[in-house]
Amino acid sequence: MTEQARERALFGLVLAGGKSRRMGQDKALLDRGGQSQLAYVVSLLEGQVERVFVSTRADQEEDAERRQFERITDRYQDLGPIAGILSAMDAYPRTDWLVVACDLPNIDATTIEHLLDHRDSDNPFIAYASSYDALPEPLCALYREGSETILREFVGAGLHCPRKMLIRSDTLLLQQANPSALDNINTPDDLRVSVLEATS
Repeated sequence: MTEQARERALFGLVLAGGKSRRMGQDKALLDRGGQSQLAYVVSLLEGQVERVFVSTRADQEEDAERRQFERITDRYQDLGPIAGILSAMDAYPRTDWLVVACDLPNIDATTIEHLLDHRDSDNPFIAYASSYDALPEPLCALYREGSETILREFVGAGLHCPRKMLIRSDTLLLQQANPSALDNINTPDDLRVSVLEATS
């Protein structure tokens, strides 16, 4: 790692502010062998970054599971995941952010480590190419210090989708060593498939 990269702080942000409407229950609280899905993702980031924060909505601040971790509450309304990312950047602007969604049941340490191995890149965003359509996966990605300017320009232009932001930016795309690592769960059917794959 270059000296310049070492001088920048590296924090982790686990996005756990979604409303889980399609799932019908809070995805962050899904049980995986006695541990919540949220706690599992936080544990993957611990040891890889200096601090890990959980991104939450204001009405989730007192949730017992989320209260176990350092939290950053969304400062923006109706922006989706980008609300959590910008809120983190507001709180700690001179920081590289490793952003990971909480609803990735197959995420593993190798996927995190390989992403961080490319932190020296000059690109504002470093992400994996989807194993399905080769487009950027914005919810397991590095958002480097200074990239908030780019994000705010997109938001100002009415664009709120982080994937489209990365598509239209100078994003370094990496290949996934584990093709299913970034499969997310949105519905009970997704969850059943994920459990079947994990036990097969």
